[in-house]
Amino acid sequence: MAEVTYMTREGYNKLKEELEHMRAVERPAAAAAIAEARDKGDLSENAEYDAAKEAQAMLEMRIANMEATLANARILDGSHMNTDKIQILSKVKLLNHTTKKEVEYTIVSEKEANLKAGKLSIGTPIAQALLGHKKGDKVEVRVPAGLICFEILDISF
Repeated sequence: MAEVTYMTREGYNKLKEELEHMRAVERPAAAAAIAEARDKGDLSENAEYDAAKEAQAMLEMRIANMEATLANARILDGSHMNTDKIQILSKVKLLNHTTKKEVEYTIVSEKEANLKAGKLSIGTPIAQALLGHKKGDKVEVRVPAGLICFEILDISF
């Protein structure tokens, strides 16, 4: 049985656009590269042809993985979720007691994680430690750099 991937509508749409780009742009480009390399003569000694075939195989594998992810995706709707406790899709405002700085993260699936955009993967030590906690709780998290203490200032969607 295939693994279910929970995603936001935004993450689902972004993945779908990326898949369409691969199908419409990258797949024809890979086929053209193979045809060009094939036209250069003897295939048994043609490294360019081998590289183009390998690149095409990698692209097809990525396309298949994306198709499987989208086929098994479940879109989460934050409007029906409770803001009493932190869960996937929660937007949390935290006070990092180590640095005395406020940080804000949205807890998302592994496939949507992007730390620069404030999207923290549910599989990270920080997200795992925060799950189930409430506003006002202090949570200690062991990360590779040591122990960090966060205070939960707000939970929203």
